[in-house]
Amino acid sequence: MKIVGGTVATVESHPWVAAIFWHSKSKEKVFRCGGSLISACWIITAAHCFPEGSQASHQCFSVTLGKNALNESDPTMEQTFRVDQIFIHEGFNNSEQNYNNDIALLKLMAKHGKCVEETNWVKTVCLPPPLQSLQPGVTCEIAGYGKEKFGLWYRSQYLKKAQVNLLADNVCQQKDYYGNMVNNNMFCAARPDWSQDACEGDSGGPLVCEVDNRLFLFGIISWGDGCAMENRPGVYTKITNYNKWVEEKTNLPSITAGTMFPQK
Repeated sequence: MKIVGGTVATVESHPWVAAIFWHSKSKEKVFRCGGSLISACWIITAAHCFPEGSQASHQCFSVTLGKNALNESDPTMEQTFRVDQIFIHEGFNNSEQNYNNDIALLKLMAKHGKCVEETNWVKTVCLPPPLQSLQPGVTCEIAGYGKEKFGLWYRSQYLKKAQVNLLADNVCQQKDYYGNMVNNNMFCAARPDWSQDACEGDSGGPLVCEVDNRLFLFGIISWGDGCAMENRPGVYTKITNYNKWVEEKTNLPSITAGTMFPQK
């Protein structure tokens, strides 16, 4: 899924945004998905970014943080890592075309015993506490490098962001929306006028919402019918259902409070 109707963003405004690349045998580097940095060595993204499933070879992937544009590089801002391990949720299932349990984790390969270094352009995002829910209508922000319009053959290239409002589950599950394709592992968000949305290429990227003056990663960009179409909101993986799974895979004690870097 790309940001439709949004604005160009500097990576400082979303310093946790990761660009995940796949490397072909011919050494071609292809942008695969977005992701979010949740601790120094861990990226959270969507399971459907790895259609190879458990056969996905971690050696074929790299992750770049601090990236403003896909087709430009700035070594003063960017940090790039090879991927050490890929964990795809064991319950990921697309048999009903609704990407259930659409969540995956990438462990970055440390360099000299260290992974990501905190800078103005690269920072972690906090996970919300388990089962914390937000009221419908709350405005959250999405970011990604995806397409600016459904059907375009090229991506945005530049990181973009957009605002979307959370929809009540019973609205999104109405027949003229997505019906029973949306389950308790997902939630929907859109603009009231359907002008902004995620689109193809944004998959795996962040939906962040503010709680008590702090941004939390509440959703992973997952799927949707078209982009910015009426009654077809973006659908997001509900991260608060997966805190325990994330803790089990990462062995991080609790990453609700941004434990990547010691507080100065």
